[in-house]
Amino acid sequence: MPLALEHIRRMRGGAQGHLMRCSDGGYYVVKFQNNPQHTRILANELLGTRLAARLGIPTAPVAVVEVRQELIENTAELIVQQGLGRTLCSAGLQFGSRYPGDPARQVVHDFLPDELLSQVENLADFAGMLVFDKWTCNTNGRQAIYFREPGRARYQAWMIDQGFCFNASEWNFPDAPLRGLYARNRVYEGVRGPESFEPWLARLEKLDERALDDIAKEIPPAWYDGDFDVLERLLDQLLRRRSRVRELILDARGSYRQPFPNWE
Repeated sequence: MPLALEHIRRMRGGAQGHLMRCSDGGYYVVKFQNNPQHTRILANELLGTRLAARLGIPTAPVAVVEVRQELIENTAELIVQQGLGRTLCSAGLQFGSRYPGDPARQVVHDFLPDELLSQVENLADFAGMLVFDKWTCNTNGRQAIYFREPGRARYQAWMIDQGFCFNASEWNFPDAPLRGLYARNRVYEGVRGPESFEPWLARLEKLDERALDDIAKEIPPAWYDGDFDVLERLLDQLLRRRSRVRELILDARGSYRQPFPNWE
């Protein structure tokens, strides 16, 4: 388990994450248990990212990160702001999403203009991520980061921020046609029909209960108030929803937005 050693900077976003250097030599965007969105956001991040990776979708490596009280008390930036109030970030086990490299050297973008999206080598993975987001009912806009690995000319996309899967803290599934779609249709120009969502649909439909149970064991109980029955109900709903994803994608196709411009 990585131990947070140094605060680098505050990150943007409603969960008020912080970029931190950790004991394994990596840098992680750390979200704290007392973030303004909800403690369950951390469980969603870990469960969601692990499941996306099981489907073969490129995501940031994630970990449970320990942040000790001493570091918090000696770092003025490690606070949570809610309205006019400020409180210290909580100590203990937090969620960490690995930053792709050394932030002093690696340039990371959370937006690319349309003319540069053609330079993303794994643009087809946005179709796979839509399979995931429909399955998990991600109620936030799909987020991604883009970066060039050393020695490579083209961008790589990582899918990040699974905090609003399962409808954030609600742990339910209010499906709607536009939910889960990336903001720009350009990433779906390669979609020609249902076959464009393979192999991710097949992998999802073959995912078994043991895979979910194994990931659930990694989640610290404090992230879901120790109520394993509630967590188990969430996992049961996910298993039942696998068969609905094809229908949900077709609902998105028929929406007024028309996200798949080249569907044949």
